[in-house]
Amino acid sequence: MTEAFGITDTGCIRSNNEDCYRIVPELGLYLLADGMGGAKAGERASELAVDSVAQVFRESDRRDSQVLLKAIETANRKVIDLAKNDLNLEGMGTTLVAALDLGEELLIASVGDSRAYLLENGAFRAITEDQSWVNEVGRPLGLDEAALRTHPIPTSSANLIVNCYTIRWKLGSMALLSSDGLHGVLRADVLESIVRADQALNVKCRRFIEAARSAGAPDNVTAVLLRRVQ
Repeated sequence: MTEAFGITDTGCIRSNNEDCYRIVPELGLYLLADGMGGAKAGERASELAVDSVAQVFRESDRRDSQVLLKAIETANRKVIDLAKNDLNLEGMGTTLVAALDLGEELLIASVGDSRAYLLENGAFRAITEDQSWVNEVGRPLGLDEAALRTHPIPTSSANLIVNCYTIRWKLGSMALLSSDGLHGVLRADVLESIVRADQALNVKCRRFIEAARSAGAPDNVTAVLLRRVQ
């Protein structure tokens, strides 16, 4: 059995929240999306994405990696179609990171730069790799870190690429899903210290928000924490 808690906050600068998360324990499904686009298009994109993924699982009699991939592809298609049919939503998009609890295993899928981290056997590490111009083009070209930090990063791509990971889901293990409003302002060691704290999940999630806001929180901040308890 997995227990979970999620939280989201607009941050210190933004007037609206384009992040969205869903915790669907009856499906063992945990989702986080970070939308983008003007005129509240980002909010529409992130909400449509997480709800579309959950709906595919509700309509399926299977829970596996193929259904997870199909669900994300369905969500992507719905976001694209909605943007095409409404000029006010042109250019909208969203990241997505999903965790599917299969008991002994946790399936992780990600699109964009929202992340999943794992705390297991005393080690804390990132599971996902960001899909960004920095990782996919900049570093292979040999650009130094200073140049990478100032280079514009495209937020959409013509082709959907879903990164998938399978990790062992042991008793006591914890997973963190985060938008870049969290991991983009807090160092990994700060995230780790909060995850490791001997506190309830809801308390840890609120500490994430407080720490991000103390660091200026220029973007929306969202965290979903999972812990295997049985």
